[in-house]
Amino acid sequence: MHDIPARSPLASVIDNREIGARQYEVLGLCLLVAVLDGFDTQLMGFLVKPMADSLSIAPSSFGPVFAAALFGLMVGALALAPLADLIGRKRVLLLSVLIFGAFALLTALVERYDDLVWIRFMTGLGLGGAIPNLVALASEYMPRRSARIAVTLVFCGMPLGAVAAGLATQWLLGLWSWQVMFVVGGVLPLVTVGLIAIRLPESMEFLARSPQRRTERDRVLGALFPAVDPTGTDRPQALPAHLRRMPVGQLFRQGLWRRTLLLWLPYAMNLLILYSIMSWIPTVLATVAAPLSAGVLAIVLFSLGGVLGSLLQGHVMNRYGAYPVLLVEFAAYLILVVLMSVLPVELDRFLPMMLVLGILVQGAQAGLNAVAVEIYPPAIRSTGVGWALGVGRIGSILGPIAGGLMLSHGWSLPQIFLAALVPGALALGAVLALLLAPKTSADSAGV
Repeated sequence: MHDIPARSPLASVIDNREIGARQYEVLGLCLLVAVLDGFDTQLMGFLVKPMADSLSIAPSSFGPVFAAALFGLMVGALALAPLADLIGRKRVLLLSVLIFGAFALLTALVERYDDLVWIRFMTGLGLGGAIPNLVALASEYMPRRSARIAVTLVFCGMPLGAVAAGLATQWLLGLWSWQVMFVVGGVLPLVTVGLIAIRLPESMEFLARSPQRRTERDRVLGALFPAVDPTGTDRPQALPAHLRRMPVGQLFRQGLWRRTLLLWLPYAMNLLILYSIMSWIPTVLATVAAPLSAGVLAIVLFSLGGVLGSLLQGHVMNRYGAYPVLLVEFAAYLILVVLMSVLPVELDRFLPMMLVLGILVQGAQAGLNAVAVEIYPPAIRSTGVGWALGVGRIGSILGPIAGGLMLSHGWSLPQIFLAALVPGALALGAVLALLLAPKTSADSAGV
């Protein structure tokens, strides 16, 4: 059986030094792209009504548009993430941001419904390719002791971007047309492409496996740590041929198959929960005669909870351990959902519960990203994180569909919340199984 290369000597250099300004810059750039990703991912949801009026179609016709975007997110994560392990994180990140920026901008020019479907698929493709590389870059430029915090900090950019999209919509939509929102959502990523090209270095772990890019590696290392002698960080071999041919297959080798499958289940279940909430909470609240503004506020609070949960996640996981924290979060989610199903819907109580729900669900998602980084060694890290997110997108597609079916069949609010116990229980069971699963040689490769 082929060995998967462990961390390079460069990782030890990073681990043994204080975090410098250049590393904070890398983290800041990753966070910026995550905010833009979250902005463009959520923007369409705020603009359905004015877009439907402009295109002379019913708002209900946007189901295939959302499905196309989510399918694009899945394809982007599955296809572009393995490419990053082969040609470099920075190159694929540049391509991903260029794609979602360009097609967000094209959305502003749409005049036909059919064009909107394929344009949103392409936007999703770029969005899906960006996040796995942000996670990998953030973890690889931080010392092991700070990797969880870095990953969860980057992930908090997603709900932060969603909040920004909601606030910008409230402000700009009253002054200009919906097209202006997509111009903003397209121009900002395209400007950021130039910033990434100039300021974001390639992954040190990738450069360590690329002998032909030794000069670039030495230059990046010198910018990070001027006192370090690059000759002491040479790696004895480049990426093995079997990894260059099929990095996805390595997710199932060396005993990783069990941990890979167990990781995919909570990813899918948690994203099912997350996207069901984002898609249907305003409609669900309308069934109990709550005003539309309450639904919007519920989503904003859920997103703010996501920001708070993601910010806290890394610190809490460092103190108490990754798996115990995830177990507590999913258990607390189950308790909260039971309470929401049995208590009468009173907005003064329901809205704070949405904030707590955001802390738990989106905090857990940030935590799962950190766990994925730790499970997979650097040589297949983008592939591992990307495929976990890609498979998880199946849940993000099925969740809104299931919510729509429950509403169309007249399910009551308590019934819908009780149904939400199922994915939470499955996620809890999978995390417990991950905790009890035997460690592999790949796990020892570390962050």
